[in-house]
Amino acid sequence: MAKTKLIDVAERAGVSNSTVSQYLNGRFDYMSEKTKERIKQAISDLDYVPNPIARSLKMNKTKTIGVIVRDITGFYTSRTIRGIDDFCKNSEYNLLIYNTDVDPKVEAKSLETLNQLRVDGIIIASSGQNTDLINKYSENGLPIVHFQLEHDGNEKNIIISDYRKAAFEATEYLIQLGHKRICFVTQDFKQVKSRKDRFLGYSDALQKHGIPMDKQLIKYWHRETGFEQSPVDFLQSDNPPTVFFTQHLAITTELLSKLNTANIVIPDDVSLLGFDDIPMAEYFKVPITVITQNPYEIGRQATMLLLNNINSKVPSSEKFLIPCSLIKRSSCKEI
Repeated sequence: MAKTKLIDVAERAGVSNSTVSQYLNGRFDYMSEKTKERIKQAISDLDYVPNPIARSLKMNKTKTIGVIVRDITGFYTSRTIRGIDDFCKNSEYNLLIYNTDVDPKVEAKSLETLNQLRVDGIIIASSGQNTDLINKYSENGLPIVHFQLEHDGNEKNIIISDYRKAAFEATEYLIQLGHKRICFVTQDFKQVKSRKDRFLGYSDALQKHGIPMDKQLIKYWHRETGFEQSPVDFLQSDNPPTVFFTQHLAITTELLSKLNTANIVIPDDVSLLGFDDIPMAEYFKVPITVITQNPYEIGRQATMLLLNNINSKVPSSEKFLIPCSLIKRSSCKEI
């Protein structure tokens, strides 16, 4: 059976090809209700389905955006994607999602593929290792919006959490509980502005309350190898911390595992405050106090910014900070 074409619909409805095309694209300004009804009926009778590729070539838009994420299974990432998807559905856009597993080569290939597929724009949580490629596509007119991490501070369009303020408020909360030995557990932050902003928030709070910075309380964790120094050993050393302030969900979960194995009880032996909520954390034996981000809203705002740039003759360059919240539970005790 031959596939129904636009010309078949036009003949059936007794109108021109251009009139059918205008109907399909929602341009009804000079179209009578009778004409619209005849076209609608012809489409129904012939079971006509518009060719999206042909339409995108003609309109120079695919109504599709690409989303590149670091770990699609992550709680933060999945909520962000939900925010993106919900906004896209309401705006009649489709998503193509690529997962990189924090591999810069996979990320570069994803960028190249999405560009070849002629997506209208890209939302990306980048590794920070493909800046030149991203800038090249942006300069060639492909709208790109960043989220999750700010690397060098030069990202042109970005939606991120207000990390510095959140870390400040969390540290001040711990100080108000009486803690002065606050162990800041982080990934290396020299090359990632968002991570450094968390450290600056921590530092700001210590300075405000007259607590000297102790570099021995800055401990590092690596995605591949874990903690540089065992947190259990650190707790058993002279002048140990009274609380761990962890800067990533993966750090928090590994720390919990280490402490549990060593029979170290939270918060009796040491308090804990984590950045990013743990799914079902409120049901833990000791619910964990956390800073929560708002990834769903970040997804919505990132999509809104991207679509505005897609549809604007003069693309913007904007940075939006989304507030975080401190959820106080049972893992931090007063001392």
